[in-house]
Amino acid sequence: MPERGRRKCRTGVVVSDKNNKTRQVSVERTYRHSLYGRVIRSKRKIAVHDEENISHVGDKVKIMESRPFSKTKKWVLVEILNQK
Repeated sequence: MPERGRRKCRTGVVVSDKNNKTRQVSVERTYRHSLYGRVIRSKRKIAVHDEENISHVGDKVKIMESRPFSKTKKWVLVEILNQK
């Protein structure tokens, strides 16, 4: 369980860089089904704030939860792990 006040961090791949200062990042998570035990993969697209427009499609990035920048943008780009 995360400590109180700690922000969530995720790793994902940039799938869209068409908007100014905004990136769409696909974050994949795996978990085990509670009844059947099968490992399930699920993907989620998250709108991320990228102030300097430094990330591009295909880059693996680290993102962190932050204050809301808009209706859908509540995550911020922390660093680029692998550039494509």
